[in-house]
Amino acid sequence: MFLKIFQNECLYFLKPNSFKGINKRNLRNRPDFTKNRYKVTRGNYNYLREDHINYFQTLLGYKRVIMDLSDLEKYNVDWYTQVRGCSSIVLKPKTTQEVSQILSFCNNQKLALCTQGGNTGVVGGCVPVFDEIIISTELMNDIISLDENSGVLVCQSGCILQNLDNFVAEKGLIIPLDLGAKGTCHIGGNVSTNAGGMRLVKYGNMHANVLGLEVVKSNGEIIDCLSTLKKDNTGYHLKHLFIGSEGTLGLVTKVALQCPPRPKYRNVAFLGLQNFSKVLKTYKLLKESLGEILSAIEVMDSTTMQFISEKNQQTSPIGEYPFYLMVETSGSNEEHDQHKLNRFFEKILTKGLVLNGVVASDAKQAGDIWSIRDNVSTGYKHCGAVFYYDISLPLQHYYTIVDIMKTRMGSKCEKVFGYGHLGDGNIHISIVMDEYSDELKNLAEPYIFEQVLALNGSISAEHGLGFMKAKYLNMVKSGNNVNLMKDLKTILDPHMILNPYKVIPEIK
Repeated sequence: MFLKIFQNECLYFLKPNSFKGINKRNLRNRPDFTKNRYKVTRGNYNYLREDHINYFQTLLGYKRVIMDLSDLEKYNVDWYTQVRGCSSIVLKPKTTQEVSQILSFCNNQKLALCTQGGNTGVVGGCVPVFDEIIISTELMNDIISLDENSGVLVCQSGCILQNLDNFVAEKGLIIPLDLGAKGTCHIGGNVSTNAGGMRLVKYGNMHANVLGLEVVKSNGEIIDCLSTLKKDNTGYHLKHLFIGSEGTLGLVTKVALQCPPRPKYRNVAFLGLQNFSKVLKTYKLLKESLGEILSAIEVMDSTTMQFISEKNQQTSPIGEYPFYLMVETSGSNEEHDQHKLNRFFEKILTKGLVLNGVVASDAKQAGDIWSIRDNVSTGYKHCGAVFYYDISLPLQHYYTIVDIMKTRMGSKCEKVFGYGHLGDGNIHISIVMDEYSDELKNLAEPYIFEQVLALNGSISAEHGLGFMKAKYLNMVKSGNNVNLMKDLKTILDPHMILNPYKVIPEIK
């Protein structure tokens, strides 16, 4: 038996006593519905009916059709508590065939869908805007095969990134992608956002590492592009249409990933620097001196380190400095790598580029240093509200945007700080405040994006556009580019049921 209630025009189907177990404090701290906060108009989609629910329960069974409000909450709110949908149902398929049947049915019934993996996105791309049916990939977590000779892994899209890396590590291989959210994020979500991460400087982003995909179109048709070959030039490279498309063109169900040999030796250094000019000089010297063994170059400003200390109770291992660099090398010859590192340290000391530094002496210390950077986003959970911007800039302007936003926001917020992947020009700007306000949002946007464009940067580096940035696509791409994107969307998803309100402006 289900009870039906309406909440701000969002329909929920509730079992009796389904409010039990909900943390009342969490309910009070939830963001307003996205449709209200951002004044979105619902698309011309059908509403969920009892016959729809019966179909899903027959297909998946009752346990894989989630409708209790206490269970739905975590799927309707994003990790950063910026957006909140009001879906009344979550479907948990296990196979490609089940996904195909769900999409075919929803396409015929004109029911909108939102695909969700680990729900670690930063732009509201994996959370419904209205009452879209959520398809969770968390049960699609099978590792299908691993070719130890070629290093090619084939798995379902719901596999957690850290689990995949642990699996291939036993065979002397490494997953090329490394993210702070690796313990939660799904490989399908990584593909759908063309994730980059901390080791992009060595391995590249997902476009560089995905060999093949299996994708289900909106009408349920299964597209098999699951090639495991590094070279396959037969026709168009269809897989690249779906990498970075954020679930708007098709639902990724399987991934073939190239896994390089796992480095035998790793060195991690934590350096303190006086100003950003010396950060850039050190960066240039890093590339010249360490070249092929350089695997990560991360940068943080002093405000980031202060934030980490306050929220995560982690302190700098070298004391307080205006800027910090985290440098990682990885290779197969310890003596060779150590020699190159020693020569690098001699150069930076001679040139007076670095004020202080420490090199991890063992794996535990290396992990402790990396955890400082990995856990930055954990601190956001202890804040009233955070505006988080993932952007990329030419290196000479990399930190300029932080100074610009500090001046712009002034004393109206608690903190503005920047950190990120210096190796590929990707910086994360965080604006921390006591609580969300439209006034602060309007002060930050679109101003920050206008400044990024003026500096010849990109408003999205590695997290996509999702819902939060979709309205700015026309600002950053030419009309012809946007029209081609719309044409592709219309061809592959004519009823617009896949992740509506995301990535591209509304198609009339």
